[in-house]
Amino acid sequence: MTCAEATVLVNGRPGGVVEVLERGLHFGDGLFETIACLKGRARFLSLHLERLQQGCGRLRIGFEGWGLLRTEVEAMAAGAAGPAILKLLLSRGPATARGYAARGDEVATRILLRQPWPADDPALGREGINARIGTLRLGENPALAGMKHLNRLEQVLARAEWQAQDIHESLLFSSSGRLISGTMTNVFLVRNGGLLTPRLDRCGVQGVMRRVIMREAREAGLSMRETELFAADLAVAEEVFLTNARVGLWPVRTLDGRQLGGPGPVTRRLQARLGPLLETPVDA
Repeated sequence: MTCAEATVLVNGRPGGVVEVLERGLHFGDGLFETIACLKGRARFLSLHLERLQQGCGRLRIGFEGWGLLRTEVEAMAAGAAGPAILKLLLSRGPATARGYAARGDEVATRILLRQPWPADDPALGREGINARIGTLRLGENPALAGMKHLNRLEQVLARAEWQAQDIHESLLFSSSGRLISGTMTNVFLVRNGGLLTPRLDRCGVQGVMRRVIMREAREAGLSMRETELFAADLAVAEEVFLTNARVGLWPVRTLDGRQLGGPGPVTRRLQARLGPLLETPVDA
């Protein structure tokens, strides 16, 4: 996909410009959401906006236009000719003074982009993907843990580690050796028929699809636990799958060449529950 294929709004204006003093550009001082759109609707929009609002509270970004933002996202989704991906960025805004310190009188900048849905191989969901273990270690910082902030340099470096087209994702550990996520996904393990997912109180992003999977697992009566996980846990997992807002759920078929046997019964059960929510987009 190219920039020419994107539809862009800056503060609600088509073709608007981003100011050179924008703190999101200088410092990564902001947040973003990646929202899947199908059939003219933004999938799990309320959950995305809730996470964005919580992040603004943690970063002390003053923004009050949540109703307007929802309206803009819904209109952008409705205007898509087919499946699309929306990227919503919310920055603290242009700096009103030089330096790191925010004065508190900044006016937040919102940027909304719509791009065509990238080509997907449906076999990845049915049969599973090939994943690897990344070399890069994620830094631990509880002050930023869980948020989808604008600084994604760790993910940029992690994604640069491989070029092979048959590898679809890389699993990442933190500096203290804890399993955290993929470069663009959250990770779940199945052990003794129950679900485990990394606790993200030191680093990582609390994904919207992760939240949906945890909810659906509990409603299905499955054991679901957030906990510290390490390489040893990954080695003995009965099933492994990955989630994000676009792909939904990806089973892991191989990990560093080790066969995991493809989608197992717990993964299939969750795929069956998740499918209708993805194909006929719901709001929450």
